[in-house]
Amino acid sequence: MATVSTQKKSVLDRFLSTVERVGNKLPDSNLLFILLALTVAVVSAICAAANVSAIHPATGAEIKAWSILTKEGIRWAIKSTLVNFTGFAPLGVVMVALVGTGIAEKSNFLTVFMSKILGSAPPKLVTAAIIFVSINGNMAGDSAFVFMPPLAAVVFLGLGRSPMLGMYIAFGSVAAGFCANLFINGLDFLIAPLTAQAAKFIDPAYETTAANNWYYLIVSCILLTIVGTLVAEYFLAPRFEGVDISKYNFDKSMLNLTPQQQKGLKWAIISLVLAILLIVVLCIGKEALLRDENGSLISLGSTLMAGLLVVTTFLFLVPSAVYGFVSGQYKNHRDFFNSMTEAFKDMAPYVMLCIFCGQFTAYFNKSNLGAILAIKSAELLQPVKQYPIPLLVGIVIISCIVNLFIGSSSAKWTILAPVFVPMMMILGYDPSLTQIAYRMGDSITNPLSVLFPYFPILLGIARRYEKETGVGSIVANMIPISFCFGVTWIVLLIIWVFFKLPLGPGGQLFLPNFQALLSAFHFA
Repeated sequence: MATVSTQKKSVLDRFLSTVERVGNKLPDSNLLFILLALTVAVVSAICAAANVSAIHPATGAEIKAWSILTKEGIRWAIKSTLVNFTGFAPLGVVMVALVGTGIAEKSNFLTVFMSKILGSAPPKLVTAAIIFVSINGNMAGDSAFVFMPPLAAVVFLGLGRSPMLGMYIAFGSVAAGFCANLFINGLDFLIAPLTAQAAKFIDPAYETTAANNWYYLIVSCILLTIVGTLVAEYFLAPRFEGVDISKYNFDKSMLNLTPQQQKGLKWAIISLVLAILLIVVLCIGKEALLRDENGSLISLGSTLMAGLLVVTTFLFLVPSAVYGFVSGQYKNHRDFFNSMTEAFKDMAPYVMLCIFCGQFTAYFNKSNLGAILAIKSAELLQPVKQYPIPLLVGIVIISCIVNLFIGSSSAKWTILAPVFVPMMMILGYDPSLTQIAYRMGDSITNPLSVLFPYFPILLGIARRYEKETGVGSIVANMIPISFCFGVTWIVLLIIWVFFKLPLGPGGQLFLPNFQALLSAFHFA
């Protein structure tokens, strides 16, 4: 058995190494996005000339391919170049988050703090903790893509392990497990209304709640943490064994704190507690500053949810600054801001990458190719619509494929929900079941998509440690996480349907009034 296990491990490692080697032979990331933008322009022209189109399932409007290479298209491309860059969503997220994470890293607070907390913990427990926090990171929205990879890199470095391993584990867990969570959050409030709107085509009285998938997502969160830990330790970790962490300019002696540094750590922790208490106080009361006008904390319109990035940055910044000043690392405010500047310098290559990535993303959206692809892909499920399990798995797979090309979860569901939800309702399935199948697919392939808006972020962070990191390196290390999360989720979904378990409050598997709907719409 040991021989078989070793052989299987070596085969996997050879496969991933091949993916990495081939992927890294792709052009430089900047050139890659330039070529992708040009490809979209050419394909949009071809599709427009061929009158490629699709009917929007919700509005009935015809969506036509729009050519970038017409006179009008070229004018648009030139005029929108600056907006395409400055409007590239991840850019603002990264720059704001860097105010907190940059100081946390440069002041050494993050390294010292995490090492003191997790330094004596077993490596597998640390890995499980990173994965669990990363999967639940969607509570902070897209901020988790920015905060978790550098945090995990520092934690692993402090434990004498490769920071690249920690970074890959965190990003893969945030991305592939993006919809799983222990708590209801903004993403649930964003998706549920789109599901309800699509369901009203069949049942005008249909209503649902943001908690309709909650039970399933709680179980998913725990199960994916276990699976993710096994994948990380037994599939990914061996690829990073024997790495000399001294090349990352990490001096373990910094963990042997002087009395002044110990004092700095103590006051940093006190300041972190006070900062958290301040946030809590600002949430107390129906008229609290961080609530919305209706007194809700978790609605999309609340100050807390809309400002989660700022709140999280604040919680990183305060203890890091206190540690820097009290420990003596910062002598004055100039040292503090110079440290922040150094953090921004490290991300200069990422900012340049955003210039070209922003153009590609804008071209793809403007051309309507993404919407057409999503609608045409959904039509592929028609032949298997009478077979429940293949149909559900098909929805997951189609969502996975579309997710490789369209990053926005709500944008995809706006297009796919009017196709999937009514089709499944006609077959007797509650929209909550269709929704969870979509959300799984919307998460699984996130780490594998070069077109995913936050993929360049990981590339930028990785190159701070390994300058030669390429697209192939990232994809190769994401494949085990993405594949195993996908298999786990599909098996869980099949088991859930087999035992007819409720998905969440108000979220059932089957429509209770199915026969009445059939009669009303003449399907019987």
